[in-house]
Amino acid sequence: MKAITIMKITTSFFMSLVLGVSIAIAGNSEANTFANGVPTGQLYTEESNPEAYCLAQNIYWESSIDNLAGQAAVADVVLNRVENKNYPNTICEVVKEGPVRESWKTKQNPNLSDNERKYNPIRNRCQFSWYCDGKSEEVRTPEENPKWRLAQEIAYKMIKFDYLRGISEGATHYHATYVSPDWAKEYTIVGRIGLHIFYRQN
Repeated sequence: MKAITIMKITTSFFMSLVLGVSIAIAGNSEANTFANGVPTGQLYTEESNPEAYCLAQNIYWESSIDNLAGQAAVADVVLNRVENKNYPNTICEVVKEGPVRESWKTKQNPNLSDNERKYNPIRNRCQFSWYCDGKSEEVRTPEENPKWRLAQEIAYKMIKFDYLRGISEGATHYHATYVSPDWAKEYTIVGRIGLHIFYRQN
């Protein structure tokens, strides 16, 4: 397996990342929330920056327990897909890609327009499993907030400044190190970054 060199992130570098992003997104009072000296508030909302928010969600739910390089690599895959003609061309569409089924609440009303109908992802059929696993997507506990905050920082910097962009070397797929999916045989292996194995579509 090809080895990938991961740079060591120092505490001072991490704090400069936090400060830089906080300043860049100044104006959101929630972003100034701290707990024991660690920033915990949201940098932006789904309404104020939907594309960054979708990317942050994917980072958080797919890799919040991973190191910084691992989280950035997961985000890099999403951005690589956006640039690939085989996938949707927006971040949110890539993250939420998968078959959908119309909600029974709107399906029973034949008079609704297409815009009024509600569609839900089919469970366990999405490109990224967290989006349709049936579990809550809300960050609820104070302990989770720093991880959500970091996910937002990584997402914003990768979109705005190309921060760590290309870390996955063009990967379009990945899986956790503890599984061996059949689809992995169809792609070129890039290597391991953090807790995932990455692959490139030929």
